[in-house]
Amino acid sequence: MTVETSIRLSPLADWAAAFDQLPADIQVREMPFRTQLSLRLDADGPAAASVAEVIGVALPTAPCTFVGTDEVEALWLGPDEWLLVAPPGRQAQLQDALRAAIGDEFGTVTDVSAQRTTLRVSGSLTREVLARGCAIDLHPQVSPGGTCVQTQLAQAGVVLLVRDDAATSVWLLIRPSFAPYVASWLVDACTEYREEAP
Repeated sequence: MTVETSIRLSPLADWAAAFDQLPADIQVREMPFRTQLSLRLDADGPAAASVAEVIGVALPTAPCTFVGTDEVEALWLGPDEWLLVAPPGRQAQLQDALRAAIGDEFGTVTDVSAQRTTLRVSGSLTREVLARGCAIDLHPQVSPGGTCVQTQLAQAGVVLLVRDDAATSVWLLIRPSFAPYVASWLVDACTEYREEAP
């Protein structure tokens, strides 16, 4: 007999307790089920302006950057490719609006929400811990707030977003199959920062 369930579990649903044990100077939290849409179009074409009206901000054209509003963020992934990230449950509405904005112009919108989960890493140890497994220089002079790079963290592919100029708040977009590995690596990388019990 098959039992069907409507319960949806995120890749890191069981990691909250482990994250709670991290040192006070670093916090890790999963932000599951965020809307993620892959957008491909000509940044100089007429559809780009229509898309900007839908998402509330012009698509970034500077490599390795992201911009956004409280509702939608646009991550530059390539000269004609962006990842749009929004709160959970916005896929259908946002996808329909973007397709209408593109109209007959060349462009595609694809729902890739199930392709990645999001980890928020914050606190004064963020840069130091991530530097142990990531080749990207997160010094504010090199990677200020608004930086978005596709890179590797502990040999796992991630999209890394620097949320503030001090790099004390970073989002990691990770494929679900790699998420437990990255979570485990982060917990292990923080071991030396834990205070020993008296």
